Amino acid sequence: MAQPAPSYVQGRTDTPLLIETIGANLDRTVAAFGDREALVDVPTGRRWTYREFDADVRRLASGLLALGLRPGDRVGIWSPNTPEWTLVQYATARIGAILVTINPAYRVEELEYVLTQSGARTVIAAASFKTSDFAGMLDDVRGRCPELQDVVIVGSPSWEALAATESDDAALAGVATGLTPDDPINIQYTSGTTGFPKGATLTHTNILNNGYFVGEGVGYTEHDRVCIPVPFYHCFGMVMGNLACTSHGAAMVIPAPGFDPADTLRAVAEERCTSLYGVPTMFIAELALEDLDSYDLSSLRTGIMAGSPCPEVVMRQVIEQMNMGEVAICYGMTETSPVSTQTSPTDTLAQRTGTVGTAGPHLEIKVVDPDTGEVLPRGEPGELCTRGYSVMAGYWNDEAKTAEVLDAEGWMHTGDIAVMDEQGYVAITGRIKDMVIRGGENIYPREIEEFLYQHPDVVDAQVVGVPDERYGEELMAWLRIRDGAETPTAESIREFCAGRIAHYKIPRHVAVVDEYPMTVTGKVRKIELRERAAQMLRG
Repeated sequence: MAQPAPSYVQGRTDTPLLIETIGANLDRTVAAFGDREALVDVPTGRRWTYREFDADVRRLASGLLALGLRPGDRVGIWSPNTPEWTLVQYATARIGAILVTINPAYRVEELEYVLTQSGARTVIAAASFKTSDFAGMLDDVRGRCPELQDVVIVGSPSWEALAATESDDAALAGVATGLTPDDPINIQYTSGTTGFPKGATLTHTNILNNGYFVGEGVGYTEHDRVCIPVPFYHCFGMVMGNLACTSHGAAMVIPAPGFDPADTLRAVAEERCTSLYGVPTMFIAELALEDLDSYDLSSLRTGIMAGSPCPEVVMRQVIEQMNMGEVAICYGMTETSPVSTQTSPTDTLAQRTGTVGTAGPHLEIKVVDPDTGEVLPRGEPGELCTRGYSVMAGYWNDEAKTAEVLDAEGWMHTGDIAVMDEQGYVAITGRIKDMVIRGGENIYPREIEEFLYQHPDVVDAQVVGVPDERYGEELMAWLRIRDGAETPTAESIREFCAGRIAHYKIPRHVAVVDEYPMTVTGKVRKIELRERAAQMLRG
C-alpha cells in the first residue's frame, strides 16, 4: 500500500512576481487605465478616476515631504474607512514612509504603545468616529510619545494645506529612485501573547504581490468594482481590497466608514459592484436583512470571505441569494501579508466550506509536527507553516519575538493546527495557543489578562474563548479576587474596561473562582475552563 504524500505544497509560478514598488505599480495602472474609476466614496458621493486619484496622491506625498518626512520615517493613520485613508496609504508608499495602521477601536493605552513602539513621527487621524474622540486621545498621549512631531486631523486646516500642496514631481521622482521593493512600507500591529501588540513589518514586495495574487485568484480586471466594507487598518482592507484593485485597474468602493449591512448592499446595488468582501459575520448580517430581496445584487459575481471559518449554510446562501457564484475563501495572518491559501472559483462547495484552499502563487506551505518540525504525512494534523514572498520582514524592533515564529529557513510558524488532504487543500482544525477569533478579530487572551490585573480587586485573571452564535467566539474572564472585595459582575468588569481597551477585547462573560484547575507542572488548564464555560452558558 502506497505511503501518503508529505504535507507539502508549492503554489503556481506561471505568473511572475511583481518586482516593483507600490508607487511604480500605480504608475503603470494610471498609464493603462487613467480614465477608469479608481475610488468611490458612497457616503459623500466623491469619485476619482485613476488619473485624478494619482494627482491627489502626488499632492499629498509632496505635502508629506514638505513636512520633512523621508523614506523609513513612520506615519500613523488612525481613521475609519475613508478616501483620505486610501490617499495616505499610497502617498506614504510613494515617498517610502512606513505606514503604521492603527485600529480605530484602540483607546489611550493601546494608542500610546503603538506610537511609541513604532517611533511614529507623524499621525494623520480622523477627528472622531462613533464614540472615539481621536483628536482628544492624541492630545492626551502626544507629550508621552517622544518621536511624535506632527498630528494632522483630517478636515482641519493642517490637513487641507497638506492635501493641497503643489505636486513636486521632480522631488517625488528623486525619492522613487532610492526606493526598492524590499523596503518596509507598513507596520501592522497584532495582539501579542505577552500583553502587548507586535508590529508585523511588511514590504512593498509583501503586500503588493499579495494583493495582486488575491485579485488574480478571483479574476479581477479593470472592469471589476470591489465593495470593501472590511477595515482598511487590517490587511483585508488595504491589501486584499485596495492593492488588489489598484494592481488590476479595478475600482475601490467604500460603502461606509464602518460596517453596516444595509449600507453595504446599497453600495453594491448603486455602484454595480462585481465583488464583495467580508468576514462570515458580515455576510450573516447582510443575509438577515428583512429587505434583502429589494437590493439588486445581479452585478455581483465574486468576493472574498476570510477571518474565520465559513459555515456551509452561509456559503450556500451567499452563492444562491447574493449572486456570488465565484466567492473565494482566503486564509492567512498579518505576518504573511496576509493570504497564504485561497480557494478557487472552480472549487466545490465542500472545498470552499471545509477547507481554506491551497497554497497561493509563489508560496510554499507544509504541515509539521510542532515538537520536532518533521513534515507530516497528508491527513495528519500538525502546525501549518508557510514560506515565500509574503512572509514579513519581522516584528518591528523585536528580534526575539521574530525568532519565535520565523525560523532560519524562512518558514513562518502560524501556530494553527491544520490537516492537508491528498489534493493539497488545507483545513484549519484548531490553534496551538489560545487565540480567540471574535467576528474576524484575532484576540490573544494574555493581553486581556494583563489589563485585568490592573483592576484593584483582581488577584488573577484567566481569559478563554467560548462559543457564540453571532461572533463565532466571545471572551469569558475567570477571575480570582482579593479577600473582602465585593464580587464583580460582568457589567462592572465591562465598565472598568470601557474606553481603555478596544471594545472587541472586553469580556462578555465573567466568572469568579477561588482557584483554577491546574496541571501537575502548575499551569492553568484553560481547556478545562473552556469546558466549564460551555456548560455554564448552556445553562
